[in-house]
Amino acid sequence: MQKLLTGLFGRLMKSWSWVLLVLLTIGIKWASWYPEWVEKNYSLGVYPWISKAQRYLFGWIPFSVGDLFYAFLVLVVLFQTWKFFRLLFRKKLTRQFFKEALQQGIFFVLFIYVFFNLLWGLNYNRVGVAAQLGLQLKTYTREDLDTLTGALQAKLNIYAARVSGPQRDTFDRKRTLFTSAKAAYNEASVMYPFLDYSPGSVKPSLFSYLGNYLGFQGYYNPFSGEGQVNTTIPRFLEPFVTTHEIAHQVGYARENEANFVAFLACQQYESPAFRYSMYFDMYLYALGELSRRDSVQARFYQEGVHMQVKKDQQEYRDFLYRHRNPVEGIVTWGYGHFLKANNQPAGKRSYNEVVAWLIAYYKKFGAGKL
Repeated sequence: MQKLLTGLFGRLMKSWSWVLLVLLTIGIKWASWYPEWVEKNYSLGVYPWISKAQRYLFGWIPFSVGDLFYAFLVLVVLFQTWKFFRLLFRKKLTRQFFKEALQQGIFFVLFIYVFFNLLWGLNYNRVGVAAQLGLQLKTYTREDLDTLTGALQAKLNIYAARVSGPQRDTFDRKRTLFTSAKAAYNEASVMYPFLDYSPGSVKPSLFSYLGNYLGFQGYYNPFSGEGQVNTTIPRFLEPFVTTHEIAHQVGYARENEANFVAFLACQQYESPAFRYSMYFDMYLYALGELSRRDSVQARFYQEGVHMQVKKDQQEYRDFLYRHRNPVEGIVTWGYGHFLKANNQPAGKRSYNEVVAWLIAYYKKFGAGKL
């Protein structure tokens, strides 16, 4: 393996490769300052072709190729760490070793940065769905949150009464879950053509059980174009998580936008289970924001939710409690800084910012359209 990695880096780290990576890094940074250019030329220009090609290439494979890629990277890091400590204990570390390690490290970071952005990451800097729908995102008031929470609670109660146990059980077959999520986007694309999603490439994460302890429910792999879903989370969360990951695939990188796009997709889909999953998430976001400003009013709404909602909320709390551990906090901290570095200054709270999109949406179309 050592010879393989050394040979690989030796072939990649030619002088022209360094020049190309540096120029591309500068170009990517320049483009990120011009959201309109990114929107027109990348997000609505080359990216749809890139994402379709990735999904055609890897979507038919029954397991996650991207997860295998991540596993390989972990093995490389472990191998390099083992190699370092072996030389350290044998007192064979030299200035040449540190020089080569630094060069390889910088090259690797630049390589990952460039391909991450070219394959998907530039979407963090696009104008986005607010402009596509003509929404005015403004600072919202407590009254705005009150209206939003009340409207979402009413919808949530309706679908809580309509979703049966057998409907939820159909998602035991993950193919059913993923096919239904794709159908939701097909329905939504009739009204919102920019949500066209074909072909599909959503798969169960190979690290689902590990994800429960690291705190993730799903993720998108920009190197393979696959959406991964943690299929061991409570079943009523799975439809919204799946549509959220598809939102990343169709080009909405920021978490608040991906949440809002998933809202649009589920809203147009005639599935009580999908709508319930979506309204459950949206209600929790709105209730959480309202609670920070008016805890009394938040408790009032919580007392009025359907018994099925209360049951699912308790199941969700129990699920999170069972998997609490010190490592999750470290991962959450690191992921929050990753989001901040990618045009999401609120970090992990970026997910909650979907309420601003929902408020702008009902102010334009009416609360009844939520």
